[in-house]
Amino acid sequence: MTDFAPAPPSDPIVVDPNLDPGGLIRESYHIEGLSLVEARSIFLDWAIKLDPKLDPAIAIRRLLAVYAGRGMADHPMTQVLTDGLGKLQGPQGRRGGSRARRGV
Repeated sequence: MTDFAPAPPSDPIVVDPNLDPGGLIRESYHIEGLSLVEARSIFLDWAIKLDPKLDPAIAIRRLLAVYAGRGMADHPMTQVLTDGLGKLQGPQGRRGGSRARRGV
C-alpha cells in the first residue's frame, strides 16, 4: 500500500483589497484566453472602483510586483497595468511656450 500525501494547497495570491477592490485584477489573471480588449475593460472597471484616496500609480506598481513576479509577465492584464502606469506618468519634457503654440 502506498501512502499518498495530500497535495499542498496552491499558493494563493493575496492582495490588499484596497489595491484590488472586488478582486477584479485577481480574477482577470484566472480568465483563460483573456484578450487585451477585455483586460482593458476590466482595468477601467478597476480604476473606477479604486478608492480616490489611493494613488493609482502606487496601486498599479504593487499589483505588478505581485503578478508579474509570479510568472505572469506575458499576461494581457500585466500589459494593461504596465500601459496604465505609463499613461499616469504623463508626457515628458516641457509643455507650453511658443513651440507648443506652433505645433513644433
